[in-house]
Amino acid sequence: MRNIFWVLILCSSFIYQGFSQSLSEYRSERDKIFNLEHTKLKVDFNFQKQTMNGEAWITVKPHFYSSNELELDAKAMLIHKVTLNNVDLKYKYDGYNLKISLPKVYVRDEKLTVYIKYTAQPERVKQKGSKAITSVKGLYFINPKGEDENKPTQIWTQGETEASSCWFPTIDAPNQKTSQEIYITVPKKYKTLSNGKLENQTQNSNGTRTDYWNFTQKHAPYLFFIGVGEYEIIKDAYKNIPVDYYVEKEYVPYAKDIFGNTPEMLAFFSKITGIEYPWDKYSQIVGRDYVSGAMENTTAVIHGEKAYQTPGQLIDQNVQELTIAHEAFHHWFGDLVTAESWSNLTVNESFANYSEYLWLDYKYGKDEAEAHLFEDIQAYKLGDNPDKHLVRFYYDDKEDMFDAVSYNKGGAILHMLRNYLGDKAFFEGLNKYLTDNKYGTGEAHELRLALESITGKDLNWFFNQWYFGKGHPKLDISYDYNDLRKTVTVNVYQTQDQEFQFPLTIDVFEKNKVKRHTVFVNGKETSFNLSYTTQPKLVQINADGVLLCDISENKILSDYIFQLKNAKNYRHKREALLEVAKSQHIDNKSFNAIAGVLNDPFYKLRILALQNINLINKYSKRKVIDKIKQMAVNDSKTLVQAAAIETLGKLTEPELKPIFENALNSPSYSVVGNALVALYYIDKKLAYTKSKELSEGVKKVIATPLTRIYLEENDESELTFIAGNVITGMYLSQDKNIKSLYTKAYEKITKSNNSKAIQNLVNDIVSKGKQYEQYGFNNVGIELMRNMVQTQKAANKPNEQKNIGIIKEALTRLVK
Repeated sequence: MRNIFWVLILCSSFIYQGFSQSLSEYRSERDKIFNLEHTKLKVDFNFQKQTMNGEAWITVKPHFYSSNELELDAKAMLIHKVTLNNVDLKYKYDGYNLKISLPKVYVRDEKLTVYIKYTAQPERVKQKGSKAITSVKGLYFINPKGEDENKPTQIWTQGETEASSCWFPTIDAPNQKTSQEIYITVPKKYKTLSNGKLENQTQNSNGTRTDYWNFTQKHAPYLFFIGVGEYEIIKDAYKNIPVDYYVEKEYVPYAKDIFGNTPEMLAFFSKITGIEYPWDKYSQIVGRDYVSGAMENTTAVIHGEKAYQTPGQLIDQNVQELTIAHEAFHHWFGDLVTAESWSNLTVNESFANYSEYLWLDYKYGKDEAEAHLFEDIQAYKLGDNPDKHLVRFYYDDKEDMFDAVSYNKGGAILHMLRNYLGDKAFFEGLNKYLTDNKYGTGEAHELRLALESITGKDLNWFFNQWYFGKGHPKLDISYDYNDLRKTVTVNVYQTQDQEFQFPLTIDVFEKNKVKRHTVFVNGKETSFNLSYTTQPKLVQINADGVLLCDISENKILSDYIFQLKNAKNYRHKREALLEVAKSQHIDNKSFNAIAGVLNDPFYKLRILALQNINLINKYSKRKVIDKIKQMAVNDSKTLVQAAAIETLGKLTEPELKPIFENALNSPSYSVVGNALVALYYIDKKLAYTKSKELSEGVKKVIATPLTRIYLEENDESELTFIAGNVITGMYLSQDKNIKSLYTKAYEKITKSNNSKAIQNLVNDIVSKGKQYEQYGFNNVGIELMRNMVQTQKAANKPNEQKNIGIIKEALTRLVK
């Protein structure tokens, strides 16, 4: 499962209260009374009622102890019949657990197959979601009655954590493994997708078709998947293994541009793990209104509709690429070897998180990987995470495990572990862990033992502090120079409560050279004497950027300027640039240092420089402005071009008009959007006219710059367009300016006479209210709409009664 970072922002910004490590209840691996062996399902769907008719044949055997009662998870179902060998069985069912009385005592390894006829009722399921998974009813009907002409009818499932038992009876625990068969009956117009191979299709006389999917290997119940919809299937391959992309017709031309790196990812991950891709196919499908970023259902990955992109977006960046890598790597860590309990989720998610770094490093280079790692670490540090262990046996709800500790911090810890052990030892250790536990389960201790077996090193100290401890080092650094002995003493003081031990890299920059020292910190206060030939220009702590830590030290402006020009690691250059930028308005050396970064080979640093350069007193900075003009036209990265145009736009110089007009012909949507805004502040009429000429597809992608223009133009006719983006802009954006912009849009629509805009806005409020109900956003939505009613009454517009009626009808859909 790949987390959605903007959902994390959503939770922290308006409703979600941070979780502290609970000491209320120990969360163990679920006891194995029976083991799942095989699951056979036959299903069809009632689209009108949003239910599923099911038959299940569940094959199990006692794990060790004998038993005459089988307990299955089955949430919110109607149970019609339970039999064994065609003989009815007695059972008790409370809406959550199905307790079946068996006709005799079954002993260890004695198999039995129970038959259950049932109806799944996903709309009646009541359980909590998480930051990563915003709803947990297991089975989702999208536009089932076809009432929304802009949305296709689809069905998809989401099993993690324990929601597969919302659509079939099972032992819904990650420490269970089962093979499966699924017969899916649907109207003929729909395609289906499930785990394993599509063995055959049977045309039925009533206009339906039954697809038989067979999965002979074993995996956890939460990885079961069904997808149904009007899809086109784009064929690809890795070696002789089918790789398919299920997309809506509109995106057929772009499917391989979006997903086309998948075969190379499977090859790369096979190589580094030393284990060939272990399954018989790899399919990816895009689901509308999906409740997370993506999910690693074995051989049948589902992505949210954010995956859909067109060339104007893909030329800037394939925003789904890391999610694709994340879910692919899960097919080793998560699917082949599964966390034995949610407490050990890290052995699934931290590896999938770290796969993003590994892929970026392999495909695009170290800078791209290091920038991503930095961003992940920052997201972890910004969260409410100080008391959380990576492996957590005490937590309020299993869904709380899906956070920036299990993902981001876990990935950073693996990066430290790899650096400490070395690549060969690290990847051989991963191979042993996967080989020893394949088609089974694993936990952090088994990972440690595998790595210890390969390296001969004791790693208890590492795992105790990073896996079973909390927080990270917070270092106070000071320096003492001895010119007579030509040494610098680096004093490291740990200010956090828990004492860590760790390797630490220190670069000493002299006049024409840099020397790297690797030391080992083991104590609350530690000092290291490092020799030099000439007085160092800079001492860089955590020079390789590997250690997850906070550093406090006294640097002056000249130190940061030197660091900006000479540091190798992305985070150190970034840190220096932001510090130097604070002084550029009073210090010419600072300005020149920032300007120098405009030539940096890494595009993210060029963008950062453009965002922070100070062009006040522009007439004395013509050379730099000329450089930015060149970047706006011909930088190799369109995202840099867009940033350069945004920076030039702040100058509001008429002479720049040709650059902005020309940029409107760019294939990049980010360039077009920024060019429109820049042009608007020079020639409002022209920019407004050009905005009206854009296709609906382009307008949707560059909604924010267009919203800025339409609001300033007071264009009521565009409020219908703006309305569909208001809630996302107000609550799901990290940018304060965007939040402010869409708050103004909300207020304007609320006061308007535009019934279509009001309808679009309340529809989106209802949709988001239901999607994020577990965070209380339904209550936020109710308050937003009640405010709209009062504002409409005060505005006294001709459509007042009609608009109030629209809002009140939407309220009934959200108020229970």
